[in-house]
Amino acid sequence: MSAIVQGADGITRCAWAGTDELYIAYHDTEWGKPLHSDRALFEKISLEGFQAGLSWITILRRREAFRAAFHDFDIDTVAAFTDADVERLVTDASIIRHRAKINAVITNARITQKLIADSSVGALDRLVWSFAPASSRPRPRTFADIVATTPDSIALSKALRALGFVFVGPTTMYALMQSGGLVDDHVAGCFLAADE
Repeated sequence: MSAIVQGADGITRCAWAGTDELYIAYHDTEWGKPLHSDRALFEKISLEGFQAGLSWITILRRREAFRAAFHDFDIDTVAAFTDADVERLVTDASIIRHRAKINAVITNARITQKLIADSSVGALDRLVWSFAPASSRPRPRTFADIVATTPDSIALSKALRALGFVFVGPTTMYALMQSGGLVDDHVAGCFLAADE
């Protein structure tokens, strides 16, 4: 199977974007673009955690519902969630009703809140971006070239876990690094492959 696909619009993209318009828009406008701010990265960590064991398109199709359920991933608001909020969320059919993942978002919000209080606004952003690789790997040319983890994603996972974050395993953190632009894994031939 080819790692690239030509869309109906004549543009060649990473094959995972397929033909789904939502996925294509995500690929073209978000995935791999540098993502900054504590709130934006907290949202991405939260959604990547929900994605564990599922396809990203499942999360992407429910992203607006997640944003509504978690108050646009406002860190202070989510950190103040109570058991009643958890019970509300586990009955919300518009999101993934996984109690442990819901609790993880709340736990991670509280840790992010403390991280910012102990340091300053931008603390989560600086922490995550401190694990961006100093140099890029060779651009993937096939699906086999796309890795699930790297030493950097393993290190980021360990650093976050040491602070108490949950649902931040090395594979999940590599997905964050790809989607948040810390690494550029657009495959060779994709119109967004920066060095092509």
